[in-house]
Amino acid sequence: MQESGQQARVRRARPETRSSRPLASGYESEFRVDLERLRFAPSFSRLAEVTQVVTAASTPGVVHNRLTHTIKVTAVARAIAVGLWSSSDQELLDRLGGLDHVVTQAAAVAHDLGHPPFGHLGERVLDRLARTRFGLRDGFEGNAQTFRIITELEVLGPGDEGLNLTAAVRAAVLKYPWGRFHWPDPHPSSWPEPPRGAAVGPRRSPSEDLSLGGVPAKFSAYVPDLAELVDVLGAFPGLAPGRQTLECAVMDLADDIAYSLHDLEDFHRSGVLQYSLVSAELREWATNRRELAATDGAELRERARRPGTGLERLRRRLVDKDAWVFDEDAFAEAVGSIGEEFVDGVLAVPHDGSMAADRAISGFTGSWIDRLISSVRLVADPPVRGSTVSLSTLAWHQVSVLKFVHQYFVLNRPDLAMQQRGQAAALTQLVTGYDDWLSDVHDAPRAPRRLVDLVQTAAAGYRRTAREHPEWLDHQTDEASLARMARGRGILDYVASLTDEQSFDQGMRMDGAGGRLWAGGV
Repeated sequence: MQESGQQARVRRARPETRSSRPLASGYESEFRVDLERLRFAPSFSRLAEVTQVVTAASTPGVVHNRLTHTIKVTAVARAIAVGLWSSSDQELLDRLGGLDHVVTQAAAVAHDLGHPPFGHLGERVLDRLARTRFGLRDGFEGNAQTFRIITELEVLGPGDEGLNLTAAVRAAVLKYPWGRFHWPDPHPSSWPEPPRGAAVGPRRSPSEDLSLGGVPAKFSAYVPDLAELVDVLGAFPGLAPGRQTLECAVMDLADDIAYSLHDLEDFHRSGVLQYSLVSAELREWATNRRELAATDGAELRERARRPGTGLERLRRRLVDKDAWVFDEDAFAEAVGSIGEEFVDGVLAVPHDGSMAADRAISGFTGSWIDRLISSVRLVADPPVRGSTVSLSTLAWHQVSVLKFVHQYFVLNRPDLAMQQRGQAAALTQLVTGYDDWLSDVHDAPRAPRRLVDLVQTAAAGYRRTAREHPEWLDHQTDEASLARMARGRGILDYVASLTDEQSFDQGMRMDGAGGRLWAGGV
């Protein structure tokens, strides 16, 4: 067990222990307390009414929401953790920092708490508004919002900030253990090879302020919460910069596995995935893979949606970003296995609501989850973009192709894009509406009490940061700047805590279109 083990199970006031070995029941109960605190939190219950990809009313089939997705990620994460603990070298587990299956489950339960209304679409909208309207350089990010919820915004009881979880669970949600800009130094975005999620991307839209420049894609703490992140990671002195804890790595991989399969299941049941289109894409790429590989980029773009070109673009992205794991033969084998087992074995027969149709898709999903879980392995010395917990080479390519099918044939649909543009407009209207309301000196006192509380909480965090780490605020520590940042962060915290339906309802009422007045104290 690493020397850091005694510190890793620390709440803000109470010590615990850590080991990859079975824990005495008295210690395990501390992790169980964390798990139950998360399960009983209102922010967890809210996930039942937050979009995974589409809302339940968008399709005749039953689709996952963020809560059902989270429950399944938790099951997969537990299975991976138990499997690794049972089959791996215990000395290697200790060297990698230790692995506890309850901590892993708690991380999985928490991992999507920060998702705003409408899922990833809402995340992009709030990030744009945060940076362009409020001048918050670190914008909005779902993972950072999760960390903020469990450490600051969720209410456990009198005098508590957040859920007062152990350091291990707080660390296990840090999928991208850095701030957007200022920590660590040098920042991972400037490393010769940035870790996954840290690469600097372009502006999100042509209208975005040029002075904001490109921003790292992913991170796990906003400026007011960065000191907490630093403190949590301080409990793991053996953890390399930019590296996840072992429990976090298991949770992250479980999320990938669940996402790659459950959304395909949803859209097959709903009749959205069409056999002819998916089959043609995989078949044409397999038949003409060498010709496609020799096609230059401009010509490939001109061919646009011709069968086979989407998979070829995926292949090239994987080569560019993940050459350390990419293998041409494994990619071709992954395309073949998914074509045979999912496309020909499941999609070839339209889902008609029968028990036989349900057996076909659920059998495929269950067998592939088992297959992917059984392929998980520990990696003693992973590359920068890799992880200490990884799939086999073939399984990694299979997950990449499964995610491509969902992205290419569902997320890129014009009808979904139209709905998402409406959702984006609703969120934009809501954020600007609350900003205008708080700017009205006569009517601001009547703003929602929770909104006012969140702005005050954010103000305290920015003032604390201005005293202790003014460099994290780029020395913008005058009262007007702090107040503007606090208002922006508080509004974002409030809007991100709403369900999809609450977002639409509150937006319509502020626009004068809503018919409901009394709303249970909101």
